[in-house]
Order: sequence, then C-alpha cells, then structure tokens
Amino acid sequence: MSKPLDPRLLRYARGVRTLLIGSVAVASGTAVLVVAQAFCLGDVVSRVFLEGATLDDVKTVVGILTLVVLGRAVLASIGETLAQRAATRTSAQLREALLAHVVRLGPIWLSGERRGQVATLATRGVDSVEPYVARYLPSLVIAVIVPLTVGVAILTQDFVAAVIVAVTAPLIPVFMALIGMYTQTATAKQWNTLGVLSGHFLDVVSGLPTLKAFGRERAQSQRMAEIDKRYRTATMGVLRISFLSSFVLELLATISVAVVAVSIGVRMLDGGLTLRTGLTVLILAPEVYLPIRAVGAQFHAAADGIDAAEQVFAIIGTEPAITGTRTDVPTGDVVVDDVTVTYPGADVVSLAPVSLTLRAGRITAVVGPSGVGKSTLLATLQGFVAPTSGTVTVGGVDLTTLDPEAWRSRLGVVGQDPVLVGPTVGDDVRLRRPHATDAEVDTALRAAGIDPSTLPDGAASRVGDLASDVSAGQRRRVALARVLLDPPPLVMLDEPTAGLDDATEIDVVDAIRRLADAGAAVVVVAHRPSLVQGADEIVELDPVAVVA
Repeated sequence: MSKPLDPRLLRYARGVRTLLIGSVAVASGTAVLVVAQAFCLGDVVSRVFLEGATLDDVKTVVGILTLVVLGRAVLASIGETLAQRAATRTSAQLREALLAHVVRLGPIWLSGERRGQVATLATRGVDSVEPYVARYLPSLVIAVIVPLTVGVAILTQDFVAAVIVAVTAPLIPVFMALIGMYTQTATAKQWNTLGVLSGHFLDVVSGLPTLKAFGRERAQSQRMAEIDKRYRTATMGVLRISFLSSFVLELLATISVAVVAVSIGVRMLDGGLTLRTGLTVLILAPEVYLPIRAVGAQFHAAADGIDAAEQVFAIIGTEPAITGTRTDVPTGDVVVDDVTVTYPGADVVSLAPVSLTLRAGRITAVVGPSGVGKSTLLATLQGFVAPTSGTVTVGGVDLTTLDPEAWRSRLGVVGQDPVLVGPTVGDDVRLRRPHATDAEVDTALRAAGIDPSTLPDGAASRVGDLASDVSAGQRRRVALARVLLDPPPLVMLDEPTAGLDDATEIDVVDAIRRLADAGAAVVVVAHRPSLVQGADEIVELDPVAVVA
C-alpha cells in the first residue's frame, strides 16, 4: 500500500469512512484544546512568578485549564473507542470480501501454495490490519490537523519560533517516507516468506503419510527449518528497522525543540520576549512534533497490516474466469464445443479438445486416466476456468456472458473432497433448502447411501472443521444428499462412489439415476464400471500435450 490511505480501503471497508470523519472531529477538538492549554499554562505561570498572583487570582484560568485537560481526556477516549470499533468492522469486512472473492475464483485458483497463503492472509493477515486502522489512520489525521493549528498559534506569538518550526517539522515526514519505503520492502519480504512457510507446512501435513512411508520426513523437517530461519531473519530485520527509525525520528524532533528553546531563551534574556509568550511557545512547540513522531511509530506497528491489506486487494483485484452480468440463465442443453484449457504460464495443455452435450434427463460419464483434465472440465463447466479455445453455451448462450452466481445457483456439485460447513449433518443437507423437514433430510440421506441410524446422533451428528462424527466416505455422501434434497438442473459429480462398498455403491448409482429421471442433466467423472455402465453417454478425454 504505497499511499497513506488506499482508496480501495474506503470501498471495501465502510468502517474506515466513519473513522476518518470522527478522527477529523476529534483531531480538530484536540488541536483547539492543545492551544488553549498552552495559553492557560503560560498565563498562570507568568502571573504567579512575575506578578505574585495567588490561587484566588488565577482560579478562573485554572478552572479553564482543568476543563481543557478533562476535555482532552474525553476526546482521547472517544477517539480510542471509535478507532477500535472501526478496526474490528474493517477486519471483518475485509475478511468477508477476501473469502467471497476467493470463492468466486474457485478451487483451481486456490490450489497449491495459495491455500496456505490465503489461510494465513484471512486470519493473521487481516487481523494485522486492525492496528493500521485503529492506530495509524487516526494518528495520520491528527498529524495533519494538530501541527497546522498549533503552528498558526505559534505564528501569532513568535515569528522566529514559527519559522524554525516551519523549517524543521517537514524534515520528519521526509525521513519517515524514506524509512517507510525501506520498511515496506522488508515487511513484504517477511509476509512472502510466511506465505511460503504456511503453504509448505500445509502440503507437508497433507502428505505426511506418504513421506513417512518413504522415509522422507526428515528431509522435509530440514526444509521447514530453513524456511523458518528465513522468516525469523526477515522478522528481525523489520524490528531492527523499526527501532533505528524511531531513534532517528526522536532525535530529529528533540533537536528541533531544543533549537526553539534556545532561541526563546536567548531572546528572553535580551528582553525581546516576555515570559508569558516564551513559555506559551515553548509549551506549544513539542505539540507540533509529537503527532508527527506518533505517525512514524504507528507506521511500524501497522506495517504488517499495510502489506496484508495490499495482498488482500491484489487477490480481490484478480478477475474471475467469467464476469458476465446476465442473471436470467436460459434453460436448455449445455454444449461444450471443442474446448481446450491451458493455464497461464503452463507448458502443458491441461484439457485437450473436448466436445460434449449435457441434456436434461441424461447421465454423461467422463472417463480417462489421471491427469487428463477431468477436474479441469468440471471447473470449466462451473465457470471457474475460462476456455483457452472453444466455447461453452447454455441454451445457446455463451457461458461467459452469464452472471457467475446466477449460473452456479443452478448447479449441484459433489467433489472428491467436499466441504461440510455444519455444524450438523442435517444443517449441511439443508443448505439448498433451509426449511426442509427432518423426514425429508433422512430420506435424502438414505437415498445417498447413509442410514441416519448408523450415525452417532443421526442427522444431528457433528460435522465441520473443529469436530466431525462422519468419515471421509460419508462426507461425500452427505454432499450428495444435499443435491438429492433439492435437485438442480445440472449436477456434477466427481468420483461419487470412490471408497464405497458394493452395496452402498449400488445405492449411490440408483440415486444418480433418479436425479436424471427427475429431469436433471448429470455429468459424472467415473472410473468405477458401475458408474460407466449406468451412463447414457460416455466421453473419453484425450491425453494432454505439451504446448508448442
């Protein structure tokens, strides 16, 4: 995020707009109170020491000073509360926008190292945006309003001091900008290393049984240690820059205030400046530099959030495969006409030319060896992958012209490793029909080959990431039951009978046939003979080839 405030933050995080408006009001009030406080202190001290005034003589000014101090405390509390609420809202809105867009980009885009990077970004990354919003942005507003207001107040009292402040104060933002560019580079390196570490760790955990079987777990342990060392080094580099830059900014501000103080002292000794004026200016001078120094300190505290927000916006800015706007999805056959797919940067065709027609009431089996592009074909039909050549039409309308959400609302998809969001089996089956009865849920489960009585708590059995009472094979059948409960016009199944016994496999094949008989167009990726034999049409994909 090269700008102090990225406009994209205002677009995706509505809480920031409220924060900026509130921060301007708080900063303006703070600036007025800072000036009032300095004038009150200067007046009280000069009257007591030079005129011998008693407490009764200055009680009015002391009362005003007390109200000013209380006012600053109240404004600080309001600003803190406003900032924390805005930060919480912003992180929630950014996380929602990020995950929603990742869903639009689809599982193919999310494969590989991106899974770990997105997981890290959606958790720790988005959370690190909160200090940026809660600390850095309010400090930035205060650093603009307070120094200008205080500077004008100094100018009304002492022209020489105002000139010194005007010359020295801009030096701090200049040094901040230079240090900030270096800090962002170091922070970006830190985040990239963390993303690699997260992605590699996820791959290692998922492949741990294979690594153990071949005795390669120690080599991966060493690799993890190397990446961890790189991340630790990058983190320490960021901290080193933070400490050194804070020292530079503090030193510059201290020297600037000292110059103002020496100037005031010399002129007071010569009689060219009264104690009241000198004291007032001396109290005001540090208030010019304090907000600017605070911005520098908060910048380093929020550097992670700045880089994380940049990565979030980079993902959100990634265009999905189809970006059409037509929401009235036509009915009719889905025709795949000579479609090929080659992923950007790849030197191998992921899907060789294929043509097929998906008709209502018919089952189309897609067969072929591993790596031939069966999953890519399903992703293309879902609109997650754009054809490199050829077209996919729905009722004669090009798929790329349709609104992605409108199109996918007409699909039922059961993948090899379906996601169950829970918290219970029944809740997951009801995703398409939230108001379905318990009896309808049980019927759909039985049709998918699951007897609810075999589950620990029937349809109330737990599923999800934190706890699950169903096996991997049962997860796939729960996803199938979700489709059976409310059959969509087009159903896509990826190896729905994998890992099932013969009796359960027959139940699943019968359920797929009932889907077709009910009017759905069904396309199923199949290796098992029972699925292939039960299909109305068989499409065999050709092997992929190297790009010329």
